[in-house]
Amino acid sequence: MGLKVTNKNNKARVGVVLSSGGARGVYAHTGFMQAVDELNIEVSAIAGCSAGALVGGLYASGTDMQQWSDTIAHIHSRDYWAPDSWLKFFWRMVIKKGRGYTGISSAETAIEFIRRQLKVQTFEECKIPFHSLAMNITRGTKTLFGKGELASRIMASAAIPILYRPIKIEGDLYSDGATIELAPTDAVCCKHNLDVLIVHHVAAHHNKESSLDYVLTQPWSLLNILYRQLYNERPWYLTTRAVSETYCQCNCGARVIVLQPNLAELTWPFGSKGVALQKSAMNIGLGLLRERIPSWIKTKNKKRDLSQELGV
Repeated sequence: MGLKVTNKNNKARVGVVLSSGGARGVYAHTGFMQAVDELNIEVSAIAGCSAGALVGGLYASGTDMQQWSDTIAHIHSRDYWAPDSWLKFFWRMVIKKGRGYTGISSAETAIEFIRRQLKVQTFEECKIPFHSLAMNITRGTKTLFGKGELASRIMASAAIPILYRPIKIEGDLYSDGATIELAPTDAVCCKHNLDVLIVHHVAAHHNKESSLDYVLTQPWSLLNILYRQLYNERPWYLTTRAVSETYCQCNCGARVIVLQPNLAELTWPFGSKGVALQKSAMNIGLGLLRERIPSWIKTKNKKRDLSQELGV
């Protein structure tokens, strides 16, 4: 039986942020949230971007992680992706010269897939407060969804450019949140009075020019080049270490614990490779979290007083 971190008055309020990361992120975050369940950590709020929005939204809705694990162990691309025919693609891209063509597939198949996995269908019904990050391409700004229908707003956060056409919500078009921010740390920390914020960061970071040669030998090289551009800059909270600690930038004093597990790359077809990566993420998560739970319980009232440090 795992240690328990509850949100009672004498215990730490813990939030979780799940980064983007493509298919690799889906398996990795699933394994990590299984570790959270294994240790009986009570999550007070959760936020996610792209792959993190999918797993985080399912978790917040009450979806059983083992059930979800079984689903992705046997998933097929037709379950979430319905690409245009070659004829339509050729017509739109060559004859029409790409005018008005915004993606290879609509998102409806993916949205329906997400709906089937959710336990509830709206943010307001979630058992845990949840936020998803998407890029509002109509206005050129980021949007943190926290109310309304879940499936479409989760997919808006995960609609990878080129692969999916943008999602239209209340008149605006939305696309993958990773195009503007890899993990929405500002979505939960201060809004939900957290003591500890755990960031599970699995978005790839390419920092060697030589790795481009490898990218060009892989399927979907065009997308991999896009990912290199998206993940070129490190977020403010990230270091070169597997585990690091800092504090919320909003001066609320909450501890931000960043976990960046060393996980294998994931290429299509996923199959057993995805399952193995998920198991690895779970085991790494268990080890890293077990080390820190006691300090959360003991330091509930030791949040960093930034105003005092700055003499405000």
